Amino acid sequence: MADILMPKATAVWLIDNTTLSFEQVADFCGLHKLEVKGIADGDVAENMRGVDPISGGELTREEIRKGEGNPEYRLKKAESKIAHIPQPKRKGARYTPVARRQDKPDAIAWFIRNHPEVSDAQISKLIGTTKATITNVRDKSHWNSQNIKPVDPVTLGLCTQIELDEVVNKAVDRRKKMEAQAGIEGDGPGLRPAEDADAASQAVDTDSGNGEEPNADDIFSNFKG
Repeated sequence: MADILMPKATAVWLIDNTTLSFEQVADFCGLHKLEVKGIADGDVAENMRGVDPISGGELTREEIRKGEGNPEYRLKKAESKIAHIPQPKRKGARYTPVARRQDKPDAIAWFIRNHPEVSDAQISKLIGTTKATITNVRDKSHWNSQNIKPVDPVTLGLCTQIELDEVVNKAVDRRKKMEAQAGIEGDGPGLRPAEDADAASQAVDTDSGNGEEPNADDIFSNFKG
């Protein structure tokens, strides 16, 4: 079964312009045989305009001739002529529609809160903003600071999830260094060594009367006249 963009419209065209069997049309379009029969009878997809799969690059005339000559033959979808063309990598800052530009500070705030390891240069390139704007959001000097809320840039439509993951993954090593540095700076006084604790305990015992526990007579002797 081929992955056809408009299966019913394609089936309409094949029924009207070829002698292919219902089974062949159903198999190529990913439809049920009875559904294709209903299209031919006018009970399904009534008044639907057919779509030519040949002009759309989904089927060749040669494949149609093979199918018309052999009812058992199953049509094969034509290979896309653009599927193997490598997509050029985007250079420079991303262009963002005017309607989306007001969302950039929210995306910057999201990076600052959730991924401080991502550099300003990476953020700038990913969502198409300036380092000055990033600085203003970070130090809360942005003109709209009171309304800025951290929002995922993918949700805002400023980048794709794949692009975001790539940037975050590249910054993993930087995050590890930041966390290690924070751990060193945050080290405070820990537990005292066992020797110090034992010495302190012995000092307390000595001060309390050579380690002997006071009895009731000792405690109440101070109250006797």
